[in-house]
Amino acid sequence: MLQLVTFETPAGSKTGLLSGNKAYPSGRFTHTLEVLADWADADSKLDGLAAKLAGREPVAALKFLAPLPNPRNIYFAGANYKDHVAEMKATLGMPLDADPKARGLKPWFSLKATGPTVVGPGAVVALPRGTQMLDWELELAVVIGKVAKNVAAKDFADYVAGYTVANDLSARDHVGRDGVPVESPFKWDWIGQKSFDGSCPMGPAITPTRFIGDPMNLGMKLWVNGELMQDSNTGQMIFDIADQIEHLSSCITLQPGDVILTGTPAGVGMARKKFLRPGDVVKQWIENIGEFEFSIRA
Repeated sequence: MLQLVTFETPAGSKTGLLSGNKAYPSGRFTHTLEVLADWADADSKLDGLAAKLAGREPVAALKFLAPLPNPRNIYFAGANYKDHVAEMKATLGMPLDADPKARGLKPWFSLKATGPTVVGPGAVVALPRGTQMLDWELELAVVIGKVAKNVAAKDFADYVAGYTVANDLSARDHVGRDGVPVESPFKWDWIGQKSFDGSCPMGPAITPTRFIGDPMNLGMKLWVNGELMQDSNTGQMIFDIADQIEHLSSCITLQPGDVILTGTPAGVGMARKKFLRPGDVVKQWIENIGEFEFSIRA
């Protein structure tokens, strides 16, 4: 299996390929966005690259960065796992629809800022100022590799370059604006909750579609300080990846380098009344992609 990675070099960050536990710099591209912009050509060469890499010198003493440090856009899905919806209804009494797809509803999305939100393996994420309720949300991230507009669900895979592991970190106590009535549409603050610096840890690599297997049957787990918190499968999605790409591409043209965070399963801190604190270490894993850690500081 070959995976796309980004790593530090004395000359700055560099994109390349991970084969087993060895990384090789790209001889053609500097940034992952360049690879994705020409993904059809890059993907066509993957089959022949494994043999060629055997004769190259791998990069030593690697420090991995987010595999796509500068996504064009980050879209995140809400309330999209059956087990998570059931958890939030049972523990918090939230009036969530258990089966919106069956009622003909569409997926729900919002935007997460890019830039300083995206961090990679080993990152230390600062608690957003004033929050006491920093929560984890393990997510399968879809990386778009082809311009996508009005895509039919059956064709979704043609537009996906690959998949990586992400966390949609959320400051739960910043979701609403103080002093604004609950019935007001301006009560809710998605920027404050979702788009602080470091709020999108991503890594360790992008697994191209051809190596991922069935993206709707991937095991996924998250640990906090070694304690298993989330243990689920992408098959728990309410709106699958095909549904999500079909809907998003009907609203806006998706671009190579866009990322879709596809929802989180049960096991979030909100349901447990347990939140991240300075010194906590989060480890997350998704099958056929890999695992990485990040930590929290004051």
